[in-house]
Amino acid sequence: MTHALLKLAERVLRLEAEGILGLLPRIDARFLKAVDLLHGCRGRVIVTGMGKSGLVGRKIAATLASTGTPAYFLHPAEGVHGDIGMVARGDVVLALSNSGETDELLAILPQLKRLGVSLILLTGTPGSTLAKQSDVVLDVSVAEEACPMNLAPTASTTAALALGDALAMVLLELRGLRPEDYAALHPRGTLGWRALFKVADLMHTGEAIPRVNEDAPMSEVIREMTEKGLGVTTVVDAAGRLVGIFTDGDLRRVHLREGPIDTLTARECMTRSPKLIGRDELAAKGLQIMESLAITSLVTVDDAQRPVGIIHMHDILRAKIV
Repeated sequence: MTHALLKLAERVLRLEAEGILGLLPRIDARFLKAVDLLHGCRGRVIVTGMGKSGLVGRKIAATLASTGTPAYFLHPAEGVHGDIGMVARGDVVLALSNSGETDELLAILPQLKRLGVSLILLTGTPGSTLAKQSDVVLDVSVAEEACPMNLAPTASTTAALALGDALAMVLLELRGLRPEDYAALHPRGTLGWRALFKVADLMHTGEAIPRVNEDAPMSEVIREMTEKGLGVTTVVDAAGRLVGIFTDGDLRRVHLREGPIDTLTARECMTRSPKLIGRDELAAKGLQIMESLAITSLVTVDDAQRPVGIIHMHDILRAKIV
């Protein structure tokens, strides 16, 4: 019995994945026309749909709104009882109906036509009544629902949701949405924090920067690392320019050498050409660099290559950039 349940779960995931992959050949001129209508919308994008399609539509509307395309969801059943008044000339309607024959959508169709708004339809039935009245029809049909009875909307709603995400991401790119713009739309929560914080907001500066001269003996190097508590120190030349970095890892490697280490200098033990990051770069980018290189710190320098800041992975994690 357990094996049969696992096989059923695998079948669901396979069918839903196939439903999404089946959309790839349909990313064509019709998709681009839909993008043009949405991008050129002078008003708002109104997403509408009933039942499971409506639930998918709510998510698509939320994704559009959070990525720079003003959008909201209109429940078609409420639309026939007055909410259609929210639709205005210059808006674009993005409707979802797998059958293309949803009564509530057909009921608001005449008013949409009178307003002259463009209608984009995501449907599994390109020859349906709604499709014939739409400006753009995006085919999100699937070969088979993941439901064992081939009845409950599963693969079809997943396909529609994925195509909605594709539209939103293409529009995001066209609008040139920047991380700080995205953060402004998510002022609370981790997503906003990730996009807002720059390296300059979190880095250690001034006397807090661990720093030793390249001729400093190892005793001084270790003392500086211990006092500043970052597990690292920058190494500078006589002009104060960054020439290297010395880390806890370097210290372990030095101890593995034969002979005493107290006669060694920072220059002899440091890592040359340390990884740098600009002060205006996003802290999230700094974290990505550290994780990809398996390091814990990045240095910021000025135009003369003098250290002006150092950011540690723990500084970023404490800022909830995870």
